[in-house]
Amino acid sequence: MAASQPVKSSVKKVCVIGPECTGKTDLSKFLSEHYNTPWVDEYARAYLNKLGRPYQQHDLTKIAHGQMRMEDEWLNDANKVLICDTNLLVIKIWSEYKFGACDKEILKGMAERKYDLYLLTNIDIPWQDDPQREHPKKREFFWNLYKKEVATTGVATVEISGSREVRRSTAIEAINKLIS
Repeated sequence: MAASQPVKSSVKKVCVIGPECTGKTDLSKFLSEHYNTPWVDEYARAYLNKLGRPYQQHDLTKIAHGQMRMEDEWLNDANKVLICDTNLLVIKIWSEYKFGACDKEILKGMAERKYDLYLLTNIDIPWQDDPQREHPKKREFFWNLYKKEVATTGVATVEISGSREVRRSTAIEAINKLIS
């Protein structure tokens, strides 16, 4: 896995996490602008767009490496808070669901990463088709899986539900508490 992450202890790391098509990227972009800080995009999207074939389990390890590199690079430019649009927990969930197991490197990377807050996005917004989205009929299954997995991390978690405005307001309130 990547070298240990840079130390910038004053920066709080917030991960926007949840099932497919739950507004993670929209919320991440908004929070980045609101707090005048970078956001770590989802590396998997760019990787899969260039792949040219269906992804395999070993691709998820490469995606994990890329996600960690991006997070480490943006951490040093963060303004009090770094917004992460996904993390290795998402890769673990996909790997275990699709392939029945998760690479030890991904699990090791997860153990080495610290987050201060999870914003868990709910499935209460309409599904939008996208070539990279795989399971429109399994949203509730994945929602429950994400809730269970995030609970095992011990990281403070705030569920993000409702209209776009309510979601944004809830996220800002949670982050303000974190950084005050």
